[in-house]
Amino acid sequence: MLDLVILSLHFFLCFIISVMIWRGSKDVGLHSSSTETAETGPDGLILIGKESDIKRSGRATAKIDGRELVVFYHEGKFYAMDSRCYHEGGPLRLGQIEDIDGQACIVCPWHKFKITLETGEGLYEGINPLDPSPKPKWQSKGVKQRIHKVTIDNGNVYVSPPDFSVSFDSDYFAEKYKNHGELAMGK
Repeated sequence: MLDLVILSLHFFLCFIISVMIWRGSKDVGLHSSSTETAETGPDGLILIGKESDIKRSGRATAKIDGRELVVFYHEGKFYAMDSRCYHEGGPLRLGQIEDIDGQACIVCPWHKFKITLETGEGLYEGINPLDPSPKPKWQSKGVKQRIHKVTIDNGNVYVSPPDFSVSFDSDYFAEKYKNHGELAMGK
């Protein structure tokens, strides 16, 4: 009889745990040491984390409806963009920030593609064949990476929900890696 009670209790606990894992957090999943609950802030903005924490670490990742994004803090400004590079889905959260012609850019760790933090433009260094100067110059490929508006309110960092009325090259990889979490981070 005791065996039946223990077996029933074990089954019940396994069922509860599996339901909790299956349901998970549908809005925002924070990838940091903090386990804060996702909240919606002013005007429908989505809480990413504490301003002081992101300033200290320089970046934070989050998921909004399964879509992974990264928030950077660089030289006194916050920036947010899809965390997967528009080129082949490299994890931008692992990239280095470089200054290119006065613009802060994230460098994809996989193929060294450069993306401006402010606008999401892809940059490349090239020579204009019509220009008599043989010196390569940084040029824009256009906006390739989806960026997200960042709002600071009361010591918290929020992002606006994505506007899908306009598409960007990074949307393909954001969808491809959606809900895959850390298992999809490596190449």
